[in-house]
Amino acid sequence: MAQIVFQGASALALDAKGRLAVPARHREVLAALAQGQLTLTKHPDGCLLMFPRPGWEGFRDKVTALPMSVAGWKRVFLGYAMDVEIDSASRVLISPELRAAAGLVKDVVLLGMGSYFELWDRERYAAHEAEVMQQGLPEALRDFSF
Repeated sequence: MAQIVFQGASALALDAKGRLAVPARHREVLAALAQGQLTLTKHPDGCLLMFPRPGWEGFRDKVTALPMSVAGWKRVFLGYAMDVEIDSASRVLISPELRAAAGLVKDVVLLGMGSYFELWDRERYAAHEAEVMQQGLPEALRDFSF
């Protein structure tokens, strides 16, 4: 089976209850890959990670195997992890704790990042991207051909 790759940006809005409509282009794949089951958690950059459940299980196993010297990061990733399901209206409920952690109020950006997604507050992401672009290309990308 070919590797599933999530890519692209979607500008979305949370509804009044904190629900996010999953973009149509990802619904079928998420239904087939994870039966609509997802896991969300905090990301160190101030956004949320959103994994299809099988992808989360692999990530979780890597995190639990980390040494005690990074126990604080284990708490960030595992302590905030929330299992969710895509509902009949193709929405995912983002918990109040996770919305607060990532500063999500209404306007958000969902970024496909290969095997997972990042969910950002739209303004926070614009500021983050501007900062990244201002830094210029890192050494690892200097010889990368476009």
